[in-house]
Amino acid sequence: MLDEREIEAAEQAEAGERDAAIARIRSGLSGEGSEDCIQCGEPIPAARRAALPSAERCVRCQTELERRSR
Repeated sequence: MLDEREIEAAEQAEAGERDAAIARIRSGLSGEGSEDCIQCGEPIPAARRAALPSAERCVRCQTELERRSR
């Protein structure tokens, strides 16, 4: 079961991804270039983008970010 701190961290990460996706759309960058991880620069797999269109990081980088925030 998740504790309150873990839930809050997950909500903040989701809000940050959503806000960044909105910013990319507003700046016209929602197409080309948004398919790469903002941390490592590697392409974000199509399956991840389909599941979470606002994803800014590949699974590896997102997992590392979440580990550090605990």
